[in-house]
Amino acid sequence: MPKGPTAKMPTPTDSALAGNPSTRRRSQRLFIQIPVVVSGQLDQNPPFSEEANTVVLNAHGALVQLKTALQIGKKVMLENVRTKEKQEVTVVFLAPAEGRKSNVALEFTSPRPDFWHVAFPPEDWP
Repeated sequence: MPKGPTAKMPTPTDSALAGNPSTRRRSQRLFIQIPVVVSGQLDQNPPFSEEANTVVLNAHGALVQLKTALQIGKKVMLENVRTKEKQEVTVVFLAPAEGRKSNVALEFTSPRPDFWHVAFPPEDWP
């Protein structure tokens, strides 16, 4: 596995969606792996902490794959392992992933592009 952030170029579908105002994203997505820790406490369960890597990220949050079963609307903490910076996030989407994991979309309460310490390409970048 490569060390450091790894990125994938946007697909033609991503570019096509960018031109349509009804499908335009709020911020540019990057397919990049950044190590994170997701932690919190769910209802009556003991606190949890799980290491993961981002699958996709943007200024509004990230998609990660987790074994821990979360619920939409729950607030948890997201830590950028490299910078040790933490930010409260909300679970906004869940979908099955490989094995016993789930794809979990986490959203910041307000945009935080600086949380990732990566340079986002310009909006008109092909």
